[in-house]
Amino acid sequence: MNNLLARFISALVTDENEDYYFVQKDGVTLALAKSEGTHEIGEVVRGFAYEDKSSKARLTTVPQTVTQESYGWGQVVDVRRDLGAFIATGLPEKDIVVSLDDLPLDKSQWPKNGDQLYIKLTLDNKKRLWGHLAWAEDFLKLAGQAYDNMQNQSLRAIVYRIKESGIFVYLPDNNMLGFIHPSEVLGQIRIGQEMQARVIGFNVRNKSLNLSMRPRVFEMLDADGQMILAYLENVGGYMFYNDKSSPEDIKSTFGISKGAFKKALGGLLKVRKIKQDADGTKLIK
Repeated sequence: MNNLLARFISALVTDENEDYYFVQKDGVTLALAKSEGTHEIGEVVRGFAYEDKSSKARLTTVPQTVTQESYGWGQVVDVRRDLGAFIATGLPEKDIVVSLDDLPLDKSQWPKNGDQLYIKLTLDNKKRLWGHLAWAEDFLKLAGQAYDNMQNQSLRAIVYRIKESGIFVYLPDNNMLGFIHPSEVLGQIRIGQEMQARVIGFNVRNKSLNLSMRPRVFEMLDADGQMILAYLENVGGYMFYNDKSSPEDIKSTFGISKGAFKKALGGLLKVRKIKQDADGTKLIK
């Protein structure tokens, strides 16, 4: 079986039972599930050879994208801290393990169930089957060039690399690459994590997108903050109101209480859209 493992082969159907056809190749008998289709004794069937979780020799005609020669996507179905991540790639009754040696040293960055990894198959010197994570250069081969006209679009992104300099993601619906600077990251990030990220720039050098996990400033503000921001823009970027203004003046101009006004100013200060002085408030462009 070792010479056939993880290869596409053509094998002869020689026998069957209620659940399986039995096919032979080079003296090796492999089981082919009848649920995959109907065959006849004496027919030659082409499929992918592997050993299932019970170490039984199997052939599958289910299309396989994850092979020794090609990378493909698989879904994480289990994680063991002493071993690695178990990935479903479409092999019946068989998950592929990505070794802990292939995963980040920081285990908080390990994938969780449901995450997606881009892997290919490898055989070790004991002919055991493992999954190997794609490297940065593999994603460069996979992806096309991004365009400089996608500002503020929200895109589906999958994390494939985590560095101190930032997060590298693949955009599966666009077949493009993106980068998220640490200042634009929210929360703990994992390899294989899927997220929505917003386009904030374009990298001319490598034709990729700069992304942010943060919402737009407008979306972060409550209704009062949005109203004050609009007022500042309409009066040229400066108003003679600040958190020291009288409740009467605030109510007359904005129709809200001084407490609500101060809260809204606090939100604008937090996102660095305004600064205050002794006389009023200035919009920061």
